[in-house]
Amino acid sequence: MTPSQHPIGSGFTAASTADEVVAGIDLTGRHAVVTGGHRGIGLATTAALSRAGAAVTVAVRNPRRAAGAVAGLARVEVSRLDLTDPASVDAFVARYLDARRPLHMLINNAGIMGGPLVRDARGYESQFATNHLGHFQLTLGLLPALRAARTARVVNVTSGGHRLSDIRWDDPNFASGYDEMGMLAYGQSKTANVLFAVELDRRWASDGIRGYAAHPGVVVTTGLGPWRAEGEARPDWLTNDQLRQMGLIDESGRPVNDPGRELKTPEQGASTSVFGATSPLLADIGGVYLMDNDVSPLGTPQPVDFGAPQEQLSSTVVPHAIDPDSARRLWTLSERLLAT
Repeated sequence: MTPSQHPIGSGFTAASTADEVVAGIDLTGRHAVVTGGHRGIGLATTAALSRAGAAVTVAVRNPRRAAGAVAGLARVEVSRLDLTDPASVDAFVARYLDARRPLHMLINNAGIMGGPLVRDARGYESQFATNHLGHFQLTLGLLPALRAARTARVVNVTSGGHRLSDIRWDDPNFASGYDEMGMLAYGQSKTANVLFAVELDRRWASDGIRGYAAHPGVVVTTGLGPWRAEGEARPDWLTNDQLRQMGLIDESGRPVNDPGRELKTPEQGASTSVFGATSPLLADIGGVYLMDNDVSPLGTPQPVDFGAPQEQLSSTVVPHAIDPDSARRLWTLSERLLAT
């Protein structure tokens, strides 16, 4: 286990917002890429970085729609990226590298969650392909720009859902065993986000590139869900009754805001990504899982009942997600899957 995986006393809390975390940090002249940076915590991340002076490229499947969402934010541009399409990832990377801009902050934020089994054109399970493999390919492709920044950070947005599943080494694409809600596949993809950050930091820290995994909390309004045909997220795979049972919405159907139980607004959810991307407190720390704007303590593995009330769940990181041997193994597996 990484010796750095313990709280550092950042002074921030679960209720801190992205703007509060970045207050006093001047990002003028810094460049960031935020995948899915046009909605939910992605938009809140983009907005906070922009207000702090950064130039932000928002990478999305539907640039026209995203342009409307980020209109009015200074130094923000939109570029097309489909994480399940290797050619689209390569095209995004080529455009960014051709612009000869360094990349100081890469926030791998986009993701999908749960629902029926869907496969991409390669036959890969869609959550693993979107949440991990696409970001893995993107990050490796942008390595020259990250190196050019001299000091850079890569933040993978993960989830306490990593507790649901380790990597299914013999069947990562669910030839069998896909559960009705798709949450084992989601858990695997979120474990992959953490392991990727661990191994990235080990490999690239000597180049000034540090890796982090950030758990944003539970943000009901983010709209995570399996993709519709036109590429927009579908949030209706959980019913209102299920959301009420989990304590995520009230009787009127409004999202519950209770940061102490990880129920957050987009601005609160985005704060841990922004903390990972910008905080000077992390200057000498990498390869760790962050939550509530600090380094997470190491938690104890326990059975997860996704339908349980939120107060019964824990999102601290568990050992399988930060195991260095698993992190190396996942890197090798990811390279092989991309080469197939």
